[in-house]
Amino acid sequence: MTCYERRDLGLLLLRLAAGGVLAAHGAQKLFGWFGGHGIEGTGQFMESVGYRPGRASATAAGLAEAGGGTLLMLGLATPAAGAAAAGAMTGAAAVHAPNGFFNQSGGYEYAATLGLAATGLAITGPGRLSLDHALGHVVDRGWMVPTALAVTAAATAVVVGTRNKQLRKDEQAEQQALFDEQEALLGE
Repeated sequence: MTCYERRDLGLLLLRLAAGGVLAAHGAQKLFGWFGGHGIEGTGQFMESVGYRPGRASATAAGLAEAGGGTLLMLGLATPAAGAAAAGAMTGAAAVHAPNGFFNQSGGYEYAATLGLAATGLAITGPGRLSLDHALGHVVDRGWMVPTALAVTAAATAVVVGTRNKQLRKDEQAEQQALFDEQEALLGE
C-alpha cells in the first residue's frame, strides 16, 4: 500500500466517522431519530439557551449537521460541508463553554472535536476515495476553502454574538425583576 493509498483510506475513515456522527446529530434535531427531540423539542431547547427563534435555530443547526455530515461522508462539496458542520459545532460549543472543556462535566470537548475534524477535512480535502475526486473536484476548488470558512465564520460570529447579547439582556431583566421584588417587599 502506497503513501497516497494510506492517506486516502485515512481520509475516508475520518470522513465516514465524523460525517456519520454529524449526520446522526442532525437527524435527531430534524426528524427526532436516534432518540432526538425533532424540530419542536430541539427548538424549545435552542430557545432556552438563547438561540432565538428556537425553531429556526433548530432547523439551521439540523441542516448544517445532517447536510454537512452527509456530504462529508460522501466526500462531496467538502469545503462547504466541512465549514457548515464546523459552524454548527461552534454554536454548540458556545452553549457548553461555561461548563469547561471536558464533556464529562457538560463541557465543549465533543463539539470542539467534531468541529475541528470537519474544519480539517474542509482544508485537507476528501482524498481520492470521494465523489469530489470522481467528479473532477468541480465543487472542491482551492478558492472554495477560504471562502466557505470565511462565510461560515462570519455567520457563526453573528449568530453566537446575537445569542450572547440576548443572554446578557435576559440576565439583566432577571436581576431587575429581583431588585423590583425586593424593593416592593421593603416598601410594605
